[in-house]
Amino acid sequence: MSNVNLEPKFVGNIEGDFYIPSYQRGYRWKEEVLMLLNDMDEIPEGQEYRLQPVVVKNTGEKKYELIDGQQRLTTILLIFNYIKRFLPKNQVRFSIYYEIRKNSHNFLQSVDFENLNVIPQNIDEDFLLDASKIISRWFNEKGDDTQQTQTAIDLNTKLNKRISVIWYEVNTEEDSTSLFTRLNIGRIPLTNAELVKALFLSRNNGIKDREQFEIATQWDIIEKELHNDNLWYFITNDDARQYATRIDLIFNLMAKKQKDERDKFFTFFHFSDEIKSKDKSVIWTDIQRYFQKLKEWFEDNDLYHKIGYLIATADIRLQELIDNSLRVTKTDFQKSLDELIAKNINFKKDYCDLSYENDYNDIKTILLLYNVETTRQKQDESMRFSFSKFKDKEQNWSLEHIHAQQSQGLNKKEQWVEWLRLHKDSLLSMNTDENAVLIQKIEDAEKDEKLTREQFTILFDEVIEKLSEKGNIEYIYYSRQ
Repeated sequence: MSNVNLEPKFVGNIEGDFYIPSYQRGYRWKEEVLMLLNDMDEIPEGQEYRLQPVVVKNTGEKKYELIDGQQRLTTILLIFNYIKRFLPKNQVRFSIYYEIRKNSHNFLQSVDFENLNVIPQNIDEDFLLDASKIISRWFNEKGDDTQQTQTAIDLNTKLNKRISVIWYEVNTEEDSTSLFTRLNIGRIPLTNAELVKALFLSRNNGIKDREQFEIATQWDIIEKELHNDNLWYFITNDDARQYATRIDLIFNLMAKKQKDERDKFFTFFHFSDEIKSKDKSVIWTDIQRYFQKLKEWFEDNDLYHKIGYLIATADIRLQELIDNSLRVTKTDFQKSLDELIAKNINFKKDYCDLSYENDYNDIKTILLLYNVETTRQKQDESMRFSFSKFKDKEQNWSLEHIHAQQSQGLNKKEQWVEWLRLHKDSLLSMNTDENAVLIQKIEDAEKDEKLTREQFTILFDEVIEKLSEKGNIEYIYYSRQ
């Protein structure tokens, strides 16, 4: 990894001879060609367009083995060749060669866009011809020669100044075949986290070997800690299975990546830009401090429950809380959390007027807060509210609408014990001596392996009588279906 060279590179700055080894199949893009042309054409003014990584191995002076990115690079070469029809002085600065399809190089270099009705000699030429026809047709649809010339000028400018690739150059000792297999056959693409890591560990980065080793070690520690689901689901509602590496989440948060961000490598480019103006060791220290702050919040009982609740209700993004915490004292930050929670349950109607049919989400929110706050007030680190279980889709937690005088919907011993356990928390939160006997009955029932429906029903009625206001409360727990 220490000999990796990684940098954003404008497409117009790509130069050299690229060699496609025999382990790769030939060119196969078709509809992807039109998608790429349209995407490049529609780049908003003032914005850049980022292509996926081009992974190469340096084999000599401006000579590279192209490990990943053949389809993209070949399409760009065809587009540059077509642009030359309108801009004859434009130089195409790279070429592509093939180990076992030697004629494809000549075909690719000499495509005659005026005569695309030639008979292809092999499957590769067939796809290259189809791609050329798509490019030609796309330009023709722009209008007359003047309009097509302007399109060529605009596209050429974008390719040279606004469209970039992630140039990922591995060292000469890299096993090209196994890397290609991982990136293509195994369909495990380079992630933002991997690319950010390569930024820190790349050649000529000014970080000594010992520092690189320390970064790699600390990196693994952070990744391992994020595999604690209790920590993960405290800081995010995202399913962990959506992330190839969990540390990706930390980088996305630090880069302030929005949910609707279309640039797949937005986070990488954010850190790449940072590295241009800041020392890498300083940036890495910032990453460690960021994660450490999340760990401190996780380990603080009050912050854990308050922040966890706000994140769970999607009322605020974690990054906003991070930013707020940096601007105020710890006391003021705690106060701001209380204010956010109060605002979160301001439904503009009395809670007793909430209805299951019309206010499902509001009822769900206030019951979640009740459970979280009841657990927080115990100040018992061994009894934390589990945001991991709450967000577990397989648990299928939902609001149950249960009449206060009916227990028929609970049919299994596991459901009885769960219901009793949840309502024991409610009785405990009332903190009255008269509930002590009932709480002891519940605890005995929880341990009773031979608990019967009759016994549960008796306890059910007693609990309802304690918690309900003359049988008036209908929404009494948050339960798993």
